[in-house]
Amino acid sequence: MADGRRRLRSSTVVLGGMGVVAAALTSCGSDPDRRCVDRDSYTYEGYKVVADKNCTSGSSSGKGRKTSGRADAAWYYDAEVSRGRADDGTFSRSEAVDRGGFGCSGSGGG
Repeated sequence: MADGRRRLRSSTVVLGGMGVVAAALTSCGSDPDRRCVDRDSYTYEGYKVVADKNCTSGSSSGKGRKTSGRADAAWYYDAEVSRGRADDGTFSRSEAVDRGGFGCSGSGGG
């Protein structure tokens, strides 16, 4: 009877430990939050958020494409979004990458 309890506890510890390791690994490689915005639509409230299909999906440089002359769309990273407008972000993915978290290189938040 005691062996059964010990085995259950050991497997619980192993499964819990695997979850912690998985969470740490995924936090290092996660992409920053991004929104597709129209670069030509900036007001004091920020850039107008447009449909993701307007941004080139493989663009990491932040350069978008003109779609039918309507929007100069680009990915805008780590922005605050309110009422369909994004502000206080960056068009540079490399600046927006979060290097915080367990096991990651670089400085953490604080």
